[in-house]
Amino acid sequence: MSEELELRLKERDIRPTAVRLLVLKEILTIQEHQAFSLMDLETRLDTIDKSTIYRTLMLFHENLLIHSIDDGTGSIKYSICKRGCDCSVMASHVHFSCTNCNKTYCLENIAIPKVTLPGGFEYESANFVFKGLCPDCSRG
Repeated sequence: MSEELELRLKERDIRPTAVRLLVLKEILTIQEHQAFSLMDLETRLDTIDKSTIYRTLMLFHENLLIHSIDDGTGSIKYSICKRGCDCSVMASHVHFSCTNCNKTYCLENIAIPKVTLPGGFEYESANFVFKGLCPDCSRG
């Protein structure tokens, strides 16, 4: 497992330190198509300084190991990128935010629809979030 984590970091030109490996391991543990917040990591990694977790998360984001999601809850969420992802608008996918449990999910099999903007406009990113009830919350 440790070798796999090191490889994931090296693929994104991130030097594998003990803290970075620990943070990546925790991200992979809590994420099964579900996004996570900085607070989620801080809660689970309470022995690591919060500023270190934040800096690690920002490094992962800058090097495209994770992508950010503004799901409208007021807390930016993050999700691990697939190998080879360049986080371009064309590689972006739809997200789903549950209005009951506040969990956010990547819907990687649904691409963000292509939009033709008026002349002179050029977009750099897109955020497409569906809101409603996730499978767990819609059962009850």
